[in-house]
Amino acid sequence: MTQRYELRPEDEAYPSPIREEDGVRAPVLYVVGDPEVLEGPKVSVIGARRATPYGIAVSEMSGRIAGECGITVVSGGAMGCDHAASRAAIDAGGRTVIVSGCGADRIYPRSSTDIFRDAVRCGGAIVSLEPWGTPPAKYTFPKRNVIIAALSPVLLVAEAGERSGTMGTVDAALEMGRTIYAAPGSIFSPYSQGTNRLIRDGAFPITSESDLEARLSLDYGVLRVVAQGTSRQVGEVVSALRASPMRPDELAPRLGQTVLTLLKTLTDYETRGIVEHLPDGRYSLTSRAYQELLAP
Repeated sequence: MTQRYELRPEDEAYPSPIREEDGVRAPVLYVVGDPEVLEGPKVSVIGARRATPYGIAVSEMSGRIAGECGITVVSGGAMGCDHAASRAAIDAGGRTVIVSGCGADRIYPRSSTDIFRDAVRCGGAIVSLEPWGTPPAKYTFPKRNVIIAALSPVLLVAEAGERSGTMGTVDAALEMGRTIYAAPGSIFSPYSQGTNRLIRDGAFPITSESDLEARLSLDYGVLRVVAQGTSRQVGEVVSALRASPMRPDELAPRLGQTVLTLLKTLTDYETRGIVEHLPDGRYSLTSRAYQELLAP
């Protein structure tokens, strides 16, 4: 039977990162799973719910590397970047803590059922400020975001627009003096305006796997050893789309091709899972392409 706990600040198991923050109101933490995971090294990974393939790929990379380094990934359990980071951490043999916007005994959203289930099964936990059985509500998520920021010394922002719930979590982390990492994105993408601004204002830019490894090594005193991969040849279409999604009529003149010829290539790439056709007519690299074809 899965263990449930109600932790109060006077309890020994109450997480010290939250207890030490005077401005954080968390009189009771409701926990499903192992409360000991709340004391180990953790990194909070956040980002857009309606993430682009690029944002998903950054989140997956971050969760995987953290998991391989023995660092627990904290997320909000939402669709998009949250789900990708927690899923990748679990799949890498690591652990995840999900800070929920409803009761810790409930699952929201349903699309994240797998990570809620596997977080507990693999030694992690579900945490909430809300009493058992509480349904999700608008007022619960801003409170949840503060706990996401408080639990970890580092907040990694995979993808975020200028105005979003993600940036609210960043504001809370900055008030607590947490370290911020951010993945840069295209200057033309509204989904990266928030992260690009964070880098402009002093956040540590995460531009590659080696960047993230180096930062985690410095901030947590950990090392990650992985086999060196072989270099890959990246085609010109993939290279052109890596910065930002584009429509065929925008892409063709840049590559010196006709639109018809380019459409044939894009259709082939879509069949192979390299690109996907977005609802607005643009083509984007898939998260798999970012991970497999563009990895260093």
